[in-house]
Amino acid sequence: MLWNVIATQSDAEALLQQFGNFHDACVKEAHVWTGHWVSEDLAMAVDPTTRVRLLIQRQFRPLSAIELLFKGVTRFNLAPAPENYESIIFEARLVVRDGLIYWAETGNWEPDSADRDSYTWIAAAAAKWRDATEWLGEALRYGPIIAPGNEDAET
Repeated sequence: MLWNVIATQSDAEALLQQFGNFHDACVKEAHVWTGHWVSEDLAMAVDPTTRVRLLIQRQFRPLSAIELLFKGVTRFNLAPAPENYESIIFEARLVVRDGLIYWAETGNWEPDSADRDSYTWIAAAAAKWRDATEWLGEALRYGPIIAPGNEDAET
């Protein structure tokens, strides 16, 4: 799977066009990690770079799933759907502005809007994406291998 860099608004528009503006899509998985860690001798390693990977699936072909990788994340706001609502994306927003790349699960989202935190969104210094169509389905790709229907298992 080859990565496609999102560095300009033109790159963002190209992805939106290829992936149908994320219409009838869903965030299947999210994985967040930092550069911080503690060594065996309990020393703290500090790297301020936070990363987020998203696996997004949609109900159209030929490009039915993509993986987005954000580096230098300054904000990751996760807003799960309220009870009795579905988490279907009808149109996403992808914008390059002021040295940051923003992705939001709704097309009318703006970085400075008063209700911005009502939605799932990411701001990062860098982003790229790749075709992940082979990752369609229920299986988890980022976390532990869990049998369908056994999501509460501790293994």
